[in-house]
Amino acid sequence: IIKIGRTHVQDATPLSLGQEFSGYVAQLDACRSSLEAALPGVYALAQGGTAVGTGLNAPARFATRVADHLARQSGLPFYTAANKFAALAGHEGMAQVSSACRTAACALFKVANDLRWLSSGPRCGIGEISLPENEPGSSIMPGKVNPTQCEAMTMVCIQVMGNDAAVGFAAASGNFELNVYKPLIVFNVLNSIRLLGDACSSLELHCVRGIVANSQRIATLLQNSLMLVTALAPRIGYDKAAQVAKKAHAEGSSLKDAALTLGFVDAQAFEELVRPEKMIGDAPQTGDER
Repeated sequence: IIKIGRTHVQDATPLSLGQEFSGYVAQLDACRSSLEAALPGVYALAQGGTAVGTGLNAPARFATRVADHLARQSGLPFYTAANKFAALAGHEGMAQVSSACRTAACALFKVANDLRWLSSGPRCGIGEISLPENEPGSSIMPGKVNPTQCEAMTMVCIQVMGNDAAVGFAAASGNFELNVYKPLIVFNVLNSIRLLGDACSSLELHCVRGIVANSQRIATLLQNSLMLVTALAPRIGYDKAAQVAKKAHAEGSSLKDAALTLGFVDAQAFEELVRPEKMIGDAPQTGDER
């Protein structure tokens, strides 16, 4: 399904719906990798360092035995931190996890916003896709359905970004041998993880799974786009192509009529050059485009 692209919230050159969604997939894949890469930083345990990291009054092998027990109980590779002074006073591992959550929130915010803009309308917006109608969205406008799942996701993402800001300040506040902001750090990190997990599950189940492409609307917008003129630029030059686009826009005519009136190309050349399916390159197309 070939559609018009958008940059600066303005019409741009075409791409396929699959290519557009492949960008979302790649963003979330990168976020998953960042989250997984951050996990090793929280496996090192400060337990056994006692008050300031020296291990005073802790029984022999206490630190390693605690780490081994927690590893067996949880199935996660916990181990005793090599430097208990750093483990007690610094929380870079937790800050990194929080940062990875914030990065995921940034990507999810972008994706959720794109989905609600692409589905805007249903008649006076972009309307290229339809989202599932989960519930009536207005107490005054009958039949109105709002993109509530996308809105919920964006609110979650804002909260996660705020949580990360708090974690950053807290992790930087480890005065001397102990960071006393541990409760705040733990609360915010766990809160971010729970919020993102719940929001992702809900968005997938109640929104993404039911997205439908509005092929007729996509085709109409594509054919009306002035940016298809980009295909003429290699033949007639950038300046003349711009003249074609501006003339078509000013007169409400088609690109073809404008190009022929200006005499820059003939009808056959226009039809050969301005073909959206030839303008999307060989980039991968990911996902079911139904």
